[in-house]
Amino acid sequence: MTQGQSIDREVDARPEGGAAAVDAVETAADTDAAEPASSTPEPPHRVRSVAHRFLTQRSVSIAVVAVIAGLLFAINATLFRSSGDREAQNLSDLVQEEEVRVDQITQEVEALRADVDRLVEQASAGEPPSDGGLTGATAIAAGRVAVVGPGVVVKLWDAPTSNAPQGARPDDLLVHQQDVEAVVNALWAGGAEAMTIQGQRVTAKTAVRCVGNVLLLHGATYSPPYEIAAIGDPSTLMSSLYSSPGVEVYLEYVDAVGLGWSAVRESELDMPAADSVTGLSYATVPDEALRSALQASGAAADTASDPAPEDE
Repeated sequence: MTQGQSIDREVDARPEGGAAAVDAVETAADTDAAEPASSTPEPPHRVRSVAHRFLTQRSVSIAVVAVIAGLLFAINATLFRSSGDREAQNLSDLVQEEEVRVDQITQEVEALRADVDRLVEQASAGEPPSDGGLTGATAIAAGRVAVVGPGVVVKLWDAPTSNAPQGARPDDLLVHQQDVEAVVNALWAGGAEAMTIQGQRVTAKTAVRCVGNVLLLHGATYSPPYEIAAIGDPSTLMSSLYSSPGVEVYLEYVDAVGLGWSAVRESELDMPAADSVTGLSYATVPDEALRSALQASGAAADTASDPAPEDE
């Protein structure tokens, strides 16, 4: 007996009115099964609650971003606020600041030098005259006094890039530090009594430094052409100049790539006194007390560095 047969029997066993009721129930069930269940719409208050929560979270996020942006702008304004004691952040500004500082120091040095000369004259007013030959030569060599005399003037400049020969490197077209030094050394070797570079008096403290095609001298910067003048016998200076190995190498590049070169005799050159401070800093032998203190300090350091003896 199947399940369908059992149902039929039960229906048949019921009264007529009961069978009709069962048929109505089965018809309604079939209709419900045939129609898909429709989704119940969300209540209006629940939709509004979700939208309100989303808008609230978005507003909070925007407020947080605005606060962070305001803090960043405030920090930027604090960091980049212009102030008088702020240092330059790039090389060109730093060079300009240093040039201004060098000019101020040079003016102070000139004023102090004038005071020293005045005090020396006052101190030596009552002294008998002495042979000032050695003092004058020393003053000239140190660049303390202005000098006038015959000599030579040498000029060096970069080669034009438009006519550079094939295979020439960019460095081959520039005047370098060793080129200026070769001319300076050759002129000293030729008996130069005084010398200037770019109008600056050369002394024992003068250092020639080149960065690219820029010359750094006594805290100032110069661009080509570079001019080196020397007072002395013009013939001797010229002979020493053209017999220098370093100058010979430079002249080879003059012919090869077109570097600039000019060397002329002058009947009279006027050179100013040195603007830079001529004092030198040097090491000295410590006195007996300081030597004893240093020796005691060294002995104490050696004792402290010795390993402690191990306990037996």
